[in-house]
Amino acid sequence: MRPVEEEVLTKIAESDTRFVRLWFTDVLGVLKSVAIDPVELERAFAEGIGFDGSAIQGLSRVYESDMILRPDASTFQLLPWCTDSDPVGRMFCDLTNPDGSAAQTDPRAVLERALDHAAKLGFSFRIHPEIEFYLLKPTRDADGRIVPVDEAGYFDHVARGGDNDFRRRAIEMLEAMGISVEMSHHEGGPGQNEIDLRSVDALTAADNIMTFRTLVKEVALREDMQATFMPKPIAGVPGSGMHAHMSLFEGERNAFHDPSGQYQLSRTARSFIAGILTHAQEMSAVTNQHVNSYKRLWGGGEAPSFVCWGHNNRSALVRVPNYKPNKPESARIEYRALDPAVNPYLGFAVLLEAGLAGIENGYELAPEAEDNVWALTDQERRVLGIPSLPSSLSSAVKAMKKSDLVAATLGEEVFEFVIANKEREWQEYRAQVTEFELRQFFL
Repeated sequence: MRPVEEEVLTKIAESDTRFVRLWFTDVLGVLKSVAIDPVELERAFAEGIGFDGSAIQGLSRVYESDMILRPDASTFQLLPWCTDSDPVGRMFCDLTNPDGSAAQTDPRAVLERALDHAAKLGFSFRIHPEIEFYLLKPTRDADGRIVPVDEAGYFDHVARGGDNDFRRRAIEMLEAMGISVEMSHHEGGPGQNEIDLRSVDALTAADNIMTFRTLVKEVALREDMQATFMPKPIAGVPGSGMHAHMSLFEGERNAFHDPSGQYQLSRTARSFIAGILTHAQEMSAVTNQHVNSYKRLWGGGEAPSFVCWGHNNRSALVRVPNYKPNKPESARIEYRALDPAVNPYLGFAVLLEAGLAGIENGYELAPEAEDNVWALTDQERRVLGIPSLPSSLSSAVKAMKKSDLVAATLGEEVFEFVIANKEREWQEYRAQVTEFELRQFFL
């Protein structure tokens, strides 16, 4: 048994943990869980826990359904909302086939493969996510509409507002689980909040996001609220994004930093940005995976709709934040299209591979966008060579189908499942008769 596994068994004994939940996600990023008694954990470390993979979205076909959960002991934490009486722990799992080989359909394994590719080039990949979400009242109004918990706006301090206490309690629980928080505040929409997590390696960041979404929903329910990570839950107000600040490191050195470069960006960083911009359209069905995602991207509220980059330009898809003097480790780029409903393992994997493609193939970075891109006309954007992101899930899937990069990153089975699932989602969405149509055309 490895030392880290022995440490987990000791922690469980000392805390009198009653159950251990083994966490993993399906291909769509939905959290899955199975609880085991701590006495089973030593066997789980040694042999894994078998389950029917065909019952989980995208993991396996019926005729090859046996899969194994392998707990990652380094991810063990007690769940702070379950410690009142019987403490409960959790660990993320890697999925394997019965022969011990990594399951090609495990989203965590998809990201691990991309990180292995980066490591072979000498890089580690770090991410700092800014996660937005809405807090809603538990019941709808008389007209059936969802109701935000407040009518506040960006950075507003709501006197006696539930948001302030909510964010404080959520952050206390996150930090109790070893997830460091940089800042939190009210966002631009009524009931909209943002909590920013500190920069960590990409696999830990993805695990943290899955924990974050679960924890926020748990805290909200305990505060008599509902939390949603839907990209655009309310028409006419800003959607929720998950801006991702990204950097590559070579050992302890930030590979994105060059004191002599424009905006202190290295050639590596410029090629990485060029890779992301080159492949942005074909990645959209992964980074923005739902029909609702495109209502955020094309619904205003500072959502990025056009494929360009800029220094401190919030209308650009990729933003280069202001560099902090004497802090080369803070050099980074910000990808602004991700939304909080993404499967973070798949989303980070395609972003990383797109950036690495730019580095390996020497992509040249186009001139930056200095104007407010939203304010330009279509003709002006064409002259500047600024294409748009897909305007719907349907067009995003069409772009993804042509992508060798996304296919290679996800692997054949995940690639085919995502396409089939998203085509089905689009067809089901098209079949709906909406309230808008009834109001406009019923009479």
